[in-house]
Formats: sequence, C-alpha cells, structure tokens
Amino acid sequence: MQRVRIQRPGGHQVLRVETVPTPAPGPGQVLVEVAACGVNYADAIIRMGLYASAKVLHGYPITPGFEVAGRVVAVGPGCSTRACGDRVMALVLFGGYASHVVVDESATFPVPPALDLQQAAGLPTVFLTAWYMVHRQVHPEAGDRWLVHSAAGGVGSALVQLGRLAGCHVTGVVGAAHKRDHARAMGADEVLVGRDRTVWRQARCIAPDGFNAVFDANGVRTLADSYAHLAPTGVLAVYGFHSMLPRSGRVNWLRLAWDWLRTPRFSPLDMTRSNRSVVAANLSFLQAHADRLSRGMAWLLERFADGRLQPLPVEAFPLREVAAAHRRIESGQTLGKLVLVPEREPSH
Repeated sequence: MQRVRIQRPGGHQVLRVETVPTPAPGPGQVLVEVAACGVNYADAIIRMGLYASAKVLHGYPITPGFEVAGRVVAVGPGCSTRACGDRVMALVLFGGYASHVVVDESATFPVPPALDLQQAAGLPTVFLTAWYMVHRQVHPEAGDRWLVHSAAGGVGSALVQLGRLAGCHVTGVVGAAHKRDHARAMGADEVLVGRDRTVWRQARCIAPDGFNAVFDANGVRTLADSYAHLAPTGVLAVYGFHSMLPRSGRVNWLRLAWDWLRTPRFSPLDMTRSNRSVVAANLSFLQAHADRLSRGMAWLLERFADGRLQPLPVEAFPLREVAAAHRRIESGQTLGKLVLVPEREPSH
C-alpha cells in the first residue's frame, strides 16, 4: 500500500509518499481499499506542527487524514455489518492519506447510492463538525438569523445547508466574488463578499438586532466583530483560525505570536450581562463521543439519501500530488472539498 508520511513538521516538502506492507484487519476491524481521501485545512496545520490533537493524541511521524471512502476488501473476526465489496466512508483519527486503511467496523458508514466515492470521502469531517455545532451547541429554531463565515468552504457549505434545513435565514460571507454562486447554491439567503468594514455594515442592515448564531473559522481577523454582532441570547461558534495561519506553507512564528496576543478573550461577566455565549468544536477531540457522532452521521446520511442534503463539489488530486493539494487548500480559493485519489497497482 501507499501512504503519505510526515517525519517532522515543516513546509510542503515534508509530505512524502512511501510504500509499506498492507495491514490485515484485526477483530472488529475492516480493511478498506481507498478510492479517495478527504483533504481538510486541519491536515495542513498538522503538517506545520500546529494541530494540538496531532501532538497530544499521536505524535510524529504521522500520516494525516481524517476521512476516506472506498470498498471493503477484508473483514476481521467478529464483524457483522460489513462485507467485502461494500461501499463505505470512514472516519479515521489520522492515517487517511493512504491507499488502504484498517478501521473499526463501527467507524464505517454505508455510502448512499446517490453519492460517488469522491463525494463520500469529503463528507464525514465537515458535515459532522457542522452537525455537532448546529444540533449539540447552537440548537436552532426556525426564523433564526445566522451569519456563516467561509460559507463556500467545506464546513461553511455544510453549515449553510443545515441552516436551510432548520428554517434559518442564512447570510454567508465569502472572500471572493467567484464563490458567491456556490454559497447561494448551498442555500444562503444572502452572500456578502469581502473582508473589510463594508461586510459588517451590510450585516447590520440584514440583522439590525444581531444574529442568533455566527459561525467563525477566521480567528483574530473577525472574532471580535462576530461576537459584537450577536443578538441577545446569540451564540458565537468557533471552528477554525484561518486568518492566523500562513498561505505560503511555512509558519511565520512572529506573526502567529502577534495574532495570538490579539485574539479576543471573552469575558464571562460580559457574556452573563449580554446573554451571549461562545462555543467551539474540534472533531478530532470528540472521539470519546463516538456513539453520539454515529447518531449524527445516521441523521446526515438519511438526508443525503432523500436529497435534503447535497454533496459538495469536489476537486481531486492524485495522492502523489499531495503537496499541490495542500497549496491549493491554503490558497483560500477553493470551493467545497478537495480529495486525494490513490493510484491503483495493475491487477494480477
């Protein structure tokens, strides 16, 4: 099998493809021949050495990747719900950038017939992150007004769709005009383009009394304004810090330290006085809640199967071009999801 391996944190050059023996599944496990691996911005942060769970839960060397889709090619003893040939998507805690993965049977999910395997590979991480924030932290009601930053990205696109399903009025914010149509296709009622004060002036016109929820993946650039534009009882949901991280592939430690110092510290006194709150989510630290996440995935798959949720557009790269995929996701120009596609050896 092939896999991407990072021996130590660094720039794009540390992403190496290596060939290793294909593992066999143990009790309660399955071996999946991977058709596509989802690429997330978190993978680039892992490569840079800044992702907390990579250091706390795994360490280096490390193979990035949180999600895959493919076909089951072997099952271990005790497996009862999966068989060879099944199309599945799977959540993995690292190790997803590979042509084959061994994963617990309980971490696999059937791919709805309407989805191809590349679409399925880009589904678990972003939609589960969005589902957790929406239905475990924000608790939406029909008519709520939402503001979703990065509304054309993976999690942002999922949030827009979940807001539409919940009957919320969703305002999406995107960084470039070419992303506007995608955010509207996901279900945004309005789409604001830009990063300056004009966006906030438009936002105040849309929601003069503030937003019931603001979903922010930007970090220091927008967090303070996002909190300031909450309505009473509103919730700021944080799921990333993109503006604080480099687009060149290498970390500028001085700038990162400066941004960290400028990051808002939210006061419990102010939150109590204003009835506003701040929540956050990181899927890789939710592995202890696997049963809850499985229920969330079942909820999502039911809605993909009947068309209430739509897969995201996919941009695919060969596994050997993993560095190009990381450059692409760091550029801030992507729509929907990126995936890596392992190459197949000739059959014998």
